[in-house]
Amino acid sequence: MPEREAQPGTGGTWLGPAPAPHSGRVDRQELAAFLRSRRERISFADVGLPAGRRRRTPGLRREEVAQLAYISTEYYTRLEQARAPRPSREVLSGLARALRLSDAEREHLHHLAGEPPGPPPGPCREVRRDILDLLERLPRAAAFVLSATYEVIAWNDLAAALMADFSALPPRERNLIRYAFLNGSGPVLAESDRAGFAHEAARRLRAASARYPGAREVTELVAELLAGSAEFARLWSSHDVSPGPSLRKTLHHPLVGPITLNCHVLDIADRDQQMVIYTADPGSPAEEALRLVSVIGTQRMNVPG
Repeated sequence: MPEREAQPGTGGTWLGPAPAPHSGRVDRQELAAFLRSRRERISFADVGLPAGRRRRTPGLRREEVAQLAYISTEYYTRLEQARAPRPSREVLSGLARALRLSDAEREHLHHLAGEPPGPPPGPCREVRRDILDLLERLPRAAAFVLSATYEVIAWNDLAAALMADFSALPPRERNLIRYAFLNGSGPVLAESDRAGFAHEAARRLRAASARYPGAREVTELVAELLAGSAEFARLWSSHDVSPGPSLRKTLHHPLVGPITLNCHVLDIADRDQQMVIYTADPGSPAEEALRLVSVIGTQRMNVPG
């Protein structure tokens, strides 16, 4: 008789047909140890849970992981005790999300469970702590992090002063590719650089759509751009996915005017993200303009309500 698996989100028992046979073997001991190690490294603050009373052990409690993964506490406990039946893809996806696993960790989790990993559920928006620290350690450079769909998901103060007060914008308006093709609210590139950026963004989005097949966020963004921009439709139909060089960009600040800066793009491979860093040549007018932008900050930036 096939084992029965706890159904996510119900706390009960799934009485439906057993999953199809798997070719992989579940390494229950390693799976249990891996889950415990990942649970113990996460703090309640990392996932937005209230602190509550003082904790005796590091990391999240089992019931908190179960809650975040939408499975029963009993089933999760049995997983950590190496005595649960094989977790389904749905359960593994919930665990990967709850435990904030990187792509490499997510793949490892699937292999331990004897379940070959499928495509990622969607672009990652969680920025690594070391990347956030690096942003703050670049006070003379405007730096920000982009998701695979060109949403600005982290930034430093100078980037906000130069481009837009991202904290005052809803996530939809932080998307640079939407701004480039649909003329929405957002940071302004000089017209001479807009076409190059648009082409590069379309190529990267085409590649991302293959990495995240079926991800609603990606498919809806592509559909919106195809419906709203003939230029994007033309670039999309070229099927070009080769990234081009990013050397210098000119941005137009509403008070300081155009500023031409060196543009460095660093790939954050494990999160499928990019860090973009704008710097000025030492002693150049652009360096002086960046200093002025830093003094002005975001206090006089006009941000739509």
